[in-house]
Amino acid sequence: MYEQYRMDSRNTSDMNLISIYFEDVQGLSDELAKQLWMVLQRAMVTVRRDPTMVVSVVRIIEREEKIDRRMVDRKKQTGFIPPGRPKWWKEKMFEVLEGTVSTRIESTQAVTREADKMWLVRLLEITRKYVLDDLIVVKNLMVQCFPPHYGTFNRFFRLYHNAVSTRVKELAAEDLEANEIVSLLTWVLNTYKSVEMMGHPELHSECDINQLESLLPQDVVDDLLSKYVQTFTSNITGWLRKALETDKKDWQKETEPEADQDGYYQTTLPAIVFQMFEQNLQVAAQIDGDFKEQVLKLCLKQMNTFLIRYREEAVVYKEDHLRDRQLPQCYVQYMIAIINNCQTFKESINSLKRKYSQSSEATDSDAAIERTLNEVAKEGCQFLLDEVFLDLDNHLNELLTRKWLTGSHAVDTICVTVEDYFNDFKKIKKPFNQEMTSEALRRVVVEYIKAVMQKRITFKSAEERKEGAERMIKEANQFMFLFRKLAAGEDTDRLCGAITAIAEVFKLTDPTLLFLEVTTLVSKYPDIREEHIQALLAVRGDASREMRQMIIGTFSENKASYSGVTQPIFKDITVPTITMTTMTTMTSMATAKLLK
Repeated sequence: MYEQYRMDSRNTSDMNLISIYFEDVQGLSDELAKQLWMVLQRAMVTVRRDPTMVVSVVRIIEREEKIDRRMVDRKKQTGFIPPGRPKWWKEKMFEVLEGTVSTRIESTQAVTREADKMWLVRLLEITRKYVLDDLIVVKNLMVQCFPPHYGTFNRFFRLYHNAVSTRVKELAAEDLEANEIVSLLTWVLNTYKSVEMMGHPELHSECDINQLESLLPQDVVDDLLSKYVQTFTSNITGWLRKALETDKKDWQKETEPEADQDGYYQTTLPAIVFQMFEQNLQVAAQIDGDFKEQVLKLCLKQMNTFLIRYREEAVVYKEDHLRDRQLPQCYVQYMIAIINNCQTFKESINSLKRKYSQSSEATDSDAAIERTLNEVAKEGCQFLLDEVFLDLDNHLNELLTRKWLTGSHAVDTICVTVEDYFNDFKKIKKPFNQEMTSEALRRVVVEYIKAVMQKRITFKSAEERKEGAERMIKEANQFMFLFRKLAAGEDTDRLCGAITAIAEVFKLTDPTLLFLEVTTLVSKYPDIREEHIQALLAVRGDASREMRQMIIGTFSENKASYSGVTQPIFKDITVPTITMTTMTTMTSMATAKLLK
């Protein structure tokens, strides 16, 4: 066409003829463009899987841009430009990318208020995650696909900021509930520029969040704040704080806490807290159902914050007690009451929801409260077990020592002490008392096996090995009898059996059969490791170097997986490494023995 134009620019007939003949070229160009825009619309996914595809698209667009510039320059000289030029594909590319970003932000609203009471919290969290994940992908992958002069990261950063700003303005224009206004403003004013989103460490080096404009104009923020006229949240915070302070004073009393009708220790805290909630929900119910639901949500939200504080105070209570274990006098009883309160809180929350909530669906707040209550109770049980094991420490340190071999009563004392404590622990509500009994058994067995693995003793003769093994079997039976009595659960025999299985390794009189005995032990307790076997053979004291190497070598080759074991025993038991000082001492002892 250019040649024809040069020969006879006025011959429109020939120009049209050529144009018609090559009209498929334009169709091909349009089809190519569709493919380019399709790739760019999926750029965030494509760049993760196949960044070369994005690079190819950019190269094609850059090439067409160069042709556009050349054609435009020639037009200035000759007046001719081919049909379809300039294509402006680079400009179109940025339009497509902008649309892609907007679509990703808009698509975050997967649920509505009707389907999920926490819809806004979910929407904002999904938006935060999408934006952060996408911008990290832009920084680490997308930037490399575009020429440096594009300023790719800053361009995308601005696109996402603008898209989020548009979205939150739409949300702000909706008829938001009071708690939703709080959620939106907290997200806009705090979360957005925090390290959780635009101020994330991975983005920090690429942009200055202080240069970002506010997502919402100040007048919109002021308007939202003016709607939030309820002071209920702050009131509840004050009430809960005061209730907890009162309860903490009771923890220091010299008298035991009260017991409920079933004999379980408790304090008045749950009753006081839920009386506050009940009174305010009754008032809210007189206004309308929506307000009642809103107040219930605020109660539950504050409840979770309160429980986190309750958990912290329980930790402080334990730490103060450890400084002087004589104080407070009723520490164990009040820690039991704290644990039992968790079950009472659960029951009271469910009662309130049944009475005042029109929805039976569980929310994030429900899950958080459940999780925190379980943590408080679990930690409380752990604190009580720590108390038990502080008293057992000296006796546990006697196990598998020379003193133990010659007739120590350490295990008798351990059993009596545990049983004595568990007479108090009977006043812990289910399911916590059952879990605590099982954990106590596990800790006793683990501590016993640790004593073996610490190689406190090395048997000097077959006589000692037999005596030590029989003592271990007797003590394993003592533990089994005690914890069956305390109803520790179906795992009692297996846990105590680990001590017996180790004793069988020691008891064996023929060292040549050690391999079979160790194999039996490993088959029963597949979480046992090489260093455990080495420690057992060291304690036994008569395994030759060749025998040890053969057993360990075969063990390593045939190591079974213990992923299916519900209660691994050896998993967290470490074997102390031999220090240089220990090695020197052992060498000196061996040398002295040879000289003697």
